[in-house]
Amino acid sequence: MKLIVTLERDETGMLVAECPSIPGCISQGRTEAEALDNIREAIAGCLEARAVHGMPLTIEIREVEVPA
Repeated sequence: MKLIVTLERDETGMLVAECPSIPGCISQGRTEAEALDNIREAIAGCLEARAVHGMPLTIEIREVEVPA
């Protein structure tokens, strides 16, 4: 399964990784590689928990265009 993740550096310098299609699925790391490894682990855990609770694995994400 391929999912989109976002990476954003926080005020402490950590890279925060989030999976928008899984609400609340967030992790972090000191480097991009560490943040991506950590979000992969978080995604696996979130998917497992959602399945156990009978929730949809992901929510729908849409792209919209707005004037610049």
